[in-house]
Amino acid sequence: MIFSNFNKPFRFIALFKLLIICFLTAAVSCDGPGGVRYIKLGHGLDINHPVHDAMVYMAERIEEKSNGKMIVQVYPNAQLGSERELVELLQIGSLGMTKVSSAVMESFAPKIQVLSQPYLFRNDEHRERVLNGPIGKSLLNEGTQFWLKGLCYYDAGSRSFYTKDAPVETPEDLVGKKIRVMESNTAINMVNSFGGSPTPVSWGELYTALQQGIVDGAENNPPSLLSSRHYEVCKYYSLNEHTAVPDMLIVSTKVWERLSEQEKQWLQEAADESATYQYKIWAEAEEEAMEELKKAGVTVTRPDKEPFRKAVEGMYEQFEEDKPEMYEIIEKIRNHE
Repeated sequence: MIFSNFNKPFRFIALFKLLIICFLTAAVSCDGPGGVRYIKLGHGLDINHPVHDAMVYMAERIEEKSNGKMIVQVYPNAQLGSERELVELLQIGSLGMTKVSSAVMESFAPKIQVLSQPYLFRNDEHRERVLNGPIGKSLLNEGTQFWLKGLCYYDAGSRSFYTKDAPVETPEDLVGKKIRVMESNTAINMVNSFGGSPTPVSWGELYTALQQGIVDGAENNPPSLLSSRHYEVCKYYSLNEHTAVPDMLIVSTKVWERLSEQEKQWLQEAADESATYQYKIWAEAEEEAMEELKKAGVTVTRPDKEPFRKAVEGMYEQFEEDKPEMYEIIEKIRNHE
């Protein structure tokens, strides 16, 4: 089955939207004038986001490596669809590439959900070593059986809660609060463990959902909070840093298989170089974002993380009991030097 599981009442609406987008993005990887190979890359981020900058950098590197014989066209701001819709377009070969959070990818390639577990990584350096090592590379290829090939990871920092009415100092502060989460079972289970009410909302619709009170808050990294302008509605940012969920740059296997060996090499090399570039600019973007958020009147707090860690211990126990093969990967990550 191409589509991952989602509520039946929305299935036909989603399929109809997908068909429209598919029509708009048809023939995304084909020979253009002069035998030039064009690939469309759609994503949902703002053009001021550092991950967007990394994908533009990748496109520039591919054009340079190929002497203009291979062009990646980048479409930001969900122009070609929501994050889930873009992944589904990759599955049917109607879109070439996209950036997706690994939290969303878990609906398509279940083992990737290990990367979304709260408080999995000891620090940024530990996370980088895991993702760039054998474990990370293995998980990049986990989606190939679902027509989705991972090329590289992008740093998406640590995710924390931002809210409208009061800061989140302890898990108890989330009780009765509707918190936007990605379409990820792991994110849903995590917010439930904290006592909140997880509410999946697409990124493009979140600003309005916050304004209208459909949700009371959300969780994300500083650059995303800034570029989305959600800080205009949510004036409290609580840095409990519960997860460090990486982004993934993925390509449709249906498109990948059409490429020559030389084209595959250009694409993979450019992706790897863009990941190195993105890691460098991410730290600067986080620091700048925190400064701008404080200037905008956002109250930033740093709650004790230990109560949050204890609240999610049951998630790991559930893995050990129900999904031993995934728990084994989690243990390898935890024990990775």
